[in-house]
Amino acid sequence: MQELFVDDGNFQKALLKFYMNHLRAICLLESLYFLFFFIYAFSTFLWFTVFFIHLLFFSESKMFEMKAFMCRHKECGAYDPLDPTGNITIRWDVRSWVPDGYVAEVSLFNYQQYRHIQPPGWKLGWVWSKKEVIWYVQGGQATEQGDCSKFKEIIPHSCKVNPEIVDLLPGAPYNRQRANCCKGGVLSSLAQDPANAVASFEVSVGRSGTTTKTLELPVNFTLKAPGPGYTCGPATKLDEPTKFTTPDGSRKSQAHMTWTVTCTYSQFLALRGNSPYLGSVMNGQDKNGLASLVQCTTHMCPIRVHWHVKANYKEYWRVKITVTNFNYGMNYSQWNLVAQHPNFNSLTSITSFNYTALNPYGLMNDTALLWGIRHYNDYLLTAGPDGYVQSELLFRKDPSTFTLRAGWAFPRRVYFNGDKCVTPPPDAYPWLPNASTKSTISVIVPLVLWMLANPYF
Repeated sequence: MQELFVDDGNFQKALLKFYMNHLRAICLLESLYFLFFFIYAFSTFLWFTVFFIHLLFFSESKMFEMKAFMCRHKECGAYDPLDPTGNITIRWDVRSWVPDGYVAEVSLFNYQQYRHIQPPGWKLGWVWSKKEVIWYVQGGQATEQGDCSKFKEIIPHSCKVNPEIVDLLPGAPYNRQRANCCKGGVLSSLAQDPANAVASFEVSVGRSGTTTKTLELPVNFTLKAPGPGYTCGPATKLDEPTKFTTPDGSRKSQAHMTWTVTCTYSQFLALRGNSPYLGSVMNGQDKNGLASLVQCTTHMCPIRVHWHVKANYKEYWRVKITVTNFNYGMNYSQWNLVAQHPNFNSLTSITSFNYTALNPYGLMNDTALLWGIRHYNDYLLTAGPDGYVQSELLFRKDPSTFTLRAGWAFPRRVYFNGDKCVTPPPDAYPWLPNASTKSTISVIVPLVLWMLANPYF
């Protein structure tokens, strides 16, 4: 038995070899660790270097272009849950052929429930696929003529490869008008004024294809209203061209070709990455000639929506809404306000405002569109003593849901002219009793909602 414990040196050699191999493995792992750490530190340093170089040498417009590029690959607010199918559709109908091109009727249909285009109006642009020119525009005009020096006798209306068309002003000469034109670019929302939610103009295109097989569609459509915010998709040719009916309804004619372009709105693009504070609204005139001067307030936003729980009755409760304009340089024509609250399904009466239910979720009525009465308060004046509009709403209580706790009495979402407002944090909401022992009791519960400052307002 003692011979089993006799050490002839082999065991010590094997143990030493084991320890040496283990030590090499540890050294290798430590080397890999320091290598990975060095690579991580170097890549972090390189990233920060590129970032600061970008801040130093890239202009604000370039940074916005990068954000817009990222926006195309991420969710940037183009989807509106309160108007999920809202868009502006551009329809291009080829009505007739001319020796070197065609005549088309271009129409803009605003399918947005509450987002409209106000003065100075829309501006529609595109890029020609070939070397087309515009001979004339009826019901609109190109903003620039471009270089037409190659034409000696008849000079085209525009020779630019990327023309932009704007609407004519009201009172334009009769021989330049056509149906649905001459409103100064104003395009009403579908729910607020469906009769004026469409605009159109006629354009004669030269140096183009003269058949359905040789004609090529324009590309890269853009829509400004009047600044950025809309992104347009590619033109899509329709299998069935548009059919037109005569005023008396006795005859139908058909376009030779029809294609459509869909443009959707993103508040991210409209704000161009600016903050909702003073620096973004007092930066002087922009390239569109629009300026914004905002009254000094604690929030420094151009619009304030004041939701005031005015009275708490036994079976009803009353809200007073005041919309105040703090913008010294901007009137808001055809303004509208969207508010989402679960008690709108029990709205009993409303004063001084027009009202319609949006019903974005089908049968559930929790979203209201409010706007001014024509020739009374549909025009929100600039900042000053008269720069506000107000209304009162009376709701019937539902005992199973009504409460004044945790901000239930205040709206979930608020939009002004289609742009979402900034709401206070949840801990800023007051807590009050749900009912009163008297027949009526007045409680002052102010809630201020700030609209994101848009430099194009």
